[in-house]
Amino acid sequence: MKFNLANRRTHYWLTPFLAIPILIITASGLLLQIKKQWNWVQPAEMKGSSDAPSIPFESMLDNVKKIKGFESATWKDIKRIDIRPKKGIAKLSMNSDIEIQMDTDTGEVLQTAIRRSDWIESLHDGSYFGGDWTKLGVFLPAAVCLLLLWLTGLWMFWLPFQTRWRKATAKRNNR
Repeated sequence: MKFNLANRRTHYWLTPFLAIPILIITASGLLLQIKKQWNWVQPAEMKGSSDAPSIPFESMLDNVKKIKGFESATWKDIKRIDIRPKKGIAKLSMNSDIEIQMDTDTGEVLQTAIRRSDWIESLHDGSYFGGDWTKLGVFLPAAVCLLLLWLTGLWMFWLPFQTRWRKATAKRNNR
Protein backbone atom coordinates (compact mmCIF):
# COMPACT_ATOMS: atom_id res chain seq x y z
CA MET A 1 0.00 0.00 0.00
CA LYS A 2 1.37 3.41 -0.91
CA PHE A 3 2.11 5.89 1.85
CA ASN A 4 -0.34 8.50 0.56
CA LEU A 5 -3.22 6.02 0.51
CA ALA A 6 -2.35 4.78 4.01
CA ASN A 7 -2.14 8.39 5.14
CA ARG A 8 -5.65 9.17 3.84
CA ARG A 9 -7.09 5.99 5.37
CA THR A 10 -5.47 6.86 8.72
CA HIS A 11 -7.14 10.26 8.56
CA TYR A 12 -10.45 8.74 7.56
CA TRP A 13 -10.63 6.10 10.30
CA LEU A 14 -9.13 8.06 13.20
CA THR A 15 -11.37 11.09 12.76
CA PRO A 16 -14.68 9.58 14.02
CA PHE A 17 -13.01 8.23 17.18
CA LEU A 18 -11.35 11.53 17.94
CA ALA A 19 -14.24 13.89 17.16
CA ILE A 20 -15.83 14.02 20.62
CA PRO A 21 -12.64 14.14 22.75
CA ILE A 22 -11.15 16.80 20.45
CA LEU A 23 -14.38 18.83 20.59
CA ILE A 24 -14.28 18.72 24.41
CA ILE A 25 -10.56 19.57 24.53
CA THR A 26 -10.95 22.43 22.06
CA ALA A 27 -14.09 23.98 23.61
CA SER A 28 -12.75 23.76 27.17
CA GLY A 29 -9.36 25.04 26.03
CA LEU A 30 -11.01 28.07 24.47
CA LEU A 31 -12.82 28.80 27.74
CA LEU A 32 -9.60 28.42 29.71
CA GLN A 33 -7.85 30.84 27.35
CA ILE A 34 -10.32 33.58 28.26
CA LYS A 35 -10.84 32.72 31.93
CA LYS A 36 -9.30 36.00 33.14
CA GLN A 37 -11.42 38.03 30.70
CA TRP A 38 -14.77 36.36 31.42
CA ASN A 39 -15.98 36.36 35.03
CA TRP A 40 -18.38 33.50 34.31
CA VAL A 41 -15.36 31.17 34.07
CA GLN A 42 -13.24 32.59 36.88
CA PRO A 43 -14.08 35.45 39.24
CA ALA A 44 -12.11 38.65 38.73
CA GLU A 45 -9.32 39.21 41.23
CA MET A 46 -10.05 41.89 43.78
CA LYS A 47 -7.40 44.11 45.39
CA GLY A 48 -6.62 43.96 49.09
CA SER A 49 -5.36 46.73 51.36
CA SER A 50 -1.79 45.51 51.87
CA ASP A 51 0.90 43.65 49.97
CA ALA A 52 2.06 41.71 53.03
CA PRO A 53 -0.19 38.95 54.45
CA SER A 54 -0.78 39.38 58.15
CA ILE A 55 -3.98 37.48 58.90
CA PRO A 56 -3.55 33.95 60.36
CA PHE A 57 -5.20 30.99 58.68
CA GLU A 58 -7.55 30.39 61.61
CA SER A 59 -8.92 33.93 61.17
CA MET A 60 -9.53 33.17 57.51
CA LEU A 61 -11.62 30.15 58.45
CA ASP A 62 -13.48 32.20 61.10
CA ASN A 63 -14.30 34.84 58.45
CA VAL A 64 -15.51 32.15 56.04
CA LYS A 65 -17.91 30.96 58.75
CA LYS A 66 -19.48 34.44 58.82
CA ILE A 67 -20.67 34.02 55.21
CA LYS A 68 -24.24 32.81 54.75
CA GLY A 69 -24.19 29.14 53.83
CA PHE A 70 -20.70 28.53 55.24
CA GLU A 71 -21.51 28.80 58.96
CA SER A 72 -20.40 25.22 59.62
CA ALA A 73 -17.35 25.26 57.32
CA THR A 74 -14.26 23.33 58.37
CA TRP A 75 -10.82 22.91 56.85
CA LYS A 76 -12.18 19.85 55.02
CA ASP A 77 -14.49 22.16 53.05
CA ILE A 78 -11.54 24.14 51.67
CA LYS A 79 -9.91 22.67 48.57
CA ARG A 80 -6.98 25.13 48.50
CA ILE A 81 -5.86 28.60 49.52
CA ASP A 82 -4.08 30.74 46.94
CA ILE A 83 -2.24 33.68 48.52
CA ARG A 84 -1.52 36.64 46.22
CA PRO A 85 0.78 38.97 48.21
CA LYS A 86 1.04 41.63 45.47
CA LYS A 87 -2.75 41.84 45.28
CA GLY A 88 -3.18 41.59 49.05
CA ILE A 89 -5.72 38.77 48.77
CA ALA A 90 -6.21 35.13 49.58
CA LYS A 91 -8.44 33.04 47.34
CA LEU A 92 -10.10 30.23 49.23
CA SER A 93 -11.39 27.61 46.81
CA MET A 94 -14.13 25.61 48.45
CA ASN A 95 -15.05 22.02 47.56
CA SER A 96 -18.40 23.41 46.36
CA ASP A 97 -16.58 25.38 43.57
CA ILE A 98 -17.19 28.68 45.38
CA GLU A 99 -14.23 31.04 45.53
CA ILE A 100 -13.98 33.39 48.50
CA GLN A 101 -11.53 36.27 48.10
CA MET A 102 -10.32 37.76 51.34
CA ASP A 103 -8.11 40.72 52.22
CA THR A 104 -4.93 39.23 53.72
CA ASP A 105 -4.46 42.21 56.05
CA THR A 106 -7.94 42.89 57.43
CA GLY A 107 -9.62 39.53 56.80
CA GLU A 108 -12.52 41.28 55.06
CA VAL A 109 -14.34 39.10 52.54
CA LEU A 110 -14.00 40.97 49.25
CA GLN A 111 -15.95 38.61 46.99
CA THR A 112 -17.77 35.30 46.95
CA ALA A 113 -18.41 33.80 43.52
CA ILE A 114 -18.63 30.54 41.59
CA ARG A 115 -15.30 29.42 40.11
CA ARG A 116 -15.91 27.28 37.04
CA SER A 117 -12.32 27.15 35.74
CA ASP A 118 -11.40 24.09 37.84
CA TRP A 119 -14.39 22.17 36.49
CA ILE A 120 -13.57 23.26 32.92
CA GLU A 121 -9.95 22.17 33.43
CA SER A 122 -11.12 18.71 34.53
CA LEU A 123 -13.18 18.55 31.31
CA HIS A 124 -10.13 19.67 29.33
CA ASP A 125 -7.83 16.94 30.64
CA GLY A 126 -10.55 14.24 30.76
CA SER A 127 -10.39 13.63 34.52
CA TYR A 128 -14.02 14.80 34.90
CA PHE A 129 -15.25 11.66 33.13
CA GLY A 130 -13.74 9.13 35.51
CA GLY A 131 -10.34 10.18 36.73
CA ASP A 132 -7.13 8.64 35.44
CA TRP A 133 -8.86 5.98 33.34
CA THR A 134 -10.41 8.45 30.91
CA LYS A 135 -7.56 10.94 31.27
CA LEU A 136 -4.92 8.37 30.31
CA GLY A 137 -7.08 5.86 28.44
CA VAL A 138 -9.13 8.18 26.21
CA PHE A 139 -7.84 11.76 26.22
CA LEU A 140 -4.10 10.94 26.08
CA PRO A 141 -4.51 8.57 23.10
CA ALA A 142 -6.78 11.17 21.47
CA ALA A 143 -4.00 13.75 21.89
CA VAL A 144 -1.41 11.36 20.40
CA CYS A 145 -3.74 10.58 17.49
CA LEU A 146 -4.40 14.30 17.01
CA LEU A 147 -0.64 14.82 16.73
CA LEU A 148 -0.54 12.02 14.14
CA LEU A 149 -3.42 13.62 12.23
CA TRP A 150 -1.62 16.96 12.35
CA LEU A 151 1.58 15.45 10.95
CA THR A 152 -0.20 13.49 8.22
CA GLY A 153 -2.32 16.53 7.43
CA LEU A 154 0.82 18.58 6.92
CA TRP A 155 2.05 15.88 4.56
CA MET A 156 -1.20 16.01 2.58
CA PHE A 157 -0.91 19.81 2.47
CA TRP A 158 2.72 19.67 1.30
CA LEU A 159 2.26 16.94 -1.33
CA PRO A 160 0.64 19.11 -4.08
CA PHE A 161 3.41 21.71 -3.70
CA GLN A 162 6.06 19.02 -3.94
CA THR A 163 4.39 17.54 -7.04
CA ARG A 164 4.19 20.94 -8.76
CA TRP A 165 7.80 21.67 -7.88
CA ARG A 166 8.97 18.32 -9.30
CA LYS A 167 6.99 18.86 -12.50
CA ALA A 168 8.37 22.38 -12.89
CA THR A 169 11.92 21.15 -12.27
CA ALA A 170 11.49 18.31 -14.77
CA LYS A 171 10.10 20.73 -17.34
CA ARG A 172 13.09 23.09 -16.90
CA ASN A 173 15.56 20.20 -17.17
CA ASN A 174 13.91 18.93 -20.38
CA ARG A 175 14.36 22.23 -22.21
